[in-house]
Amino acid sequence: MKSKTHTEIKLSTHKPKHKKKKKKNKSEPRESQNGHYTLEQDDLGDPAHGFSLQANHSLSHGVQPLGNLLLNASSANSRHTGLGALYVLTDELIVDILGLLGAKDLSFLSVVSKAFYVFSNHEPLWRELVLEHLKGEFSFVGSWKNTYILSLCPCFPIPISSFAPKIRDFYSDYLFQSWLCANLAMKPEWLAIDNVDRKSKISVEEFITLYEEPNKPVILANALENWPAMEKWIRDYLLEVSGDVAFSAGPVEMKLSDYFRYADNVKEERPLYLFDPKFGEKIPKLSADYKVPDYFSEDLFSLLGPERPDYRWLIIGSTGSGSSFHIDPNSTSAWNAVIRGSKKWVLFPPDVVPPGVHPSPDGAEVACPVSIMEWFMNFYGATKKWKRRPVECVCKAGEVIFVPNGWWHLVINLEESIAITQNYVSRRNLLNVLDFLKKPNAKELVSGTRDRVNLHEKFRSAYEAAFPGSIQRLIQEKQSKEKKSISFWDSVTDAKVGGFKFGF
Repeated sequence: MKSKTHTEIKLSTHKPKHKKKKKKNKSEPRESQNGHYTLEQDDLGDPAHGFSLQANHSLSHGVQPLGNLLLNASSANSRHTGLGALYVLTDELIVDILGLLGAKDLSFLSVVSKAFYVFSNHEPLWRELVLEHLKGEFSFVGSWKNTYILSLCPCFPIPISSFAPKIRDFYSDYLFQSWLCANLAMKPEWLAIDNVDRKSKISVEEFITLYEEPNKPVILANALENWPAMEKWIRDYLLEVSGDVAFSAGPVEMKLSDYFRYADNVKEERPLYLFDPKFGEKIPKLSADYKVPDYFSEDLFSLLGPERPDYRWLIIGSTGSGSSFHIDPNSTSAWNAVIRGSKKWVLFPPDVVPPGVHPSPDGAEVACPVSIMEWFMNFYGATKKWKRRPVECVCKAGEVIFVPNGWWHLVINLEESIAITQNYVSRRNLLNVLDFLKKPNAKELVSGTRDRVNLHEKFRSAYEAAFPGSIQRLIQEKQSKEKKSISFWDSVTDAKVGGFKFGF
């Protein structure tokens, strides 16, 4: 399933009517009567009030949220005067237009006015230039603009950061939120719920009966005790065995040394996430450092041999990196084993679309907030009023989470994390996968393989050759179980809590 991003909601949010008034935390963004937010720079970084930053970064070029202007009658927005006739355009549209320019034009534009200086130095613009022109061959130096310029002029004599003045009286919710999402730490209330079962050393039969067959998430503890990776996979070891090998990180391929340098120095809304499907072929040593847990040993896609779709990934990410809401490819189930760090998971079952997420009618594309932090800021609170609330947990080092097929899930790294994930097909999920692969728009939906159109026939033929007649038996068993089964929500203790649910 492909995804694309949009930014529908900025720092203005809908507030439920008839809400009781309560004392507002000093350090939280404050909503004005116009729906914009205000935030004083002195308010930042106080975790005691439930709002803290990951680092003590100053506001990018002094940009303030628009609500601050509403409370400062003596101030004028230098954005409007500096943009001239273009002030009528939205900030998002201006950034989109500037994204069509090259580095030289952005640099020229930045000296036209204070407003154009702010827009032309918007970090995501320079990030795109670096990734487009330098690919993964860059050494991150403090900011994307620094990185781009120093890649062309490595002997630049003065730190570029010394040329970054603060602009007074510039107000923009769009630009401010981009900065805020990059620097905001996870609030304690976003981490408080942990309602996924945790099981230690259950049998394979128990796992199948209690979780795989009912398609229900579970965290399995003590499943990685014999993995060499749990001891060996520290930075020094990974750097030693990888050498100059490049790994997939977003749209580029990067050496691990360059990625770690980037991860140590970046602070942005959507950090690059190392997510490599060919790590085992690139470095066979890494494949020898882990073993598929017994719970997931039946992997029917393996019948396709080298023609099977991508199925396993090495995942390395900095704090705040992760994956926005998606459903795993090809209707497969998955397991995700955390070797270092910890990950916050938010999951919704197949029949519940998360708030702020808008799949296309054919399921080929998904529109969702630009960043994970934006989703937590603008949508997470709404789920508390749903009848069907999300399933949430923090998966820690040494634990494995089972992600059932069809479930929407979001993952954010709470600290630098290293993990292995694999997608698989067992007999419990075989019919779902076959149905998915033969959909009319399979060419758009199927992923991880070059032959998307013929994957259904190849897989069905391989399975029937290995297990003659078993597909019909699985169909009969499924029909029998459907008459007796109850939904996931009827099986949880708080299924009746809450007042309503959203429909998309």
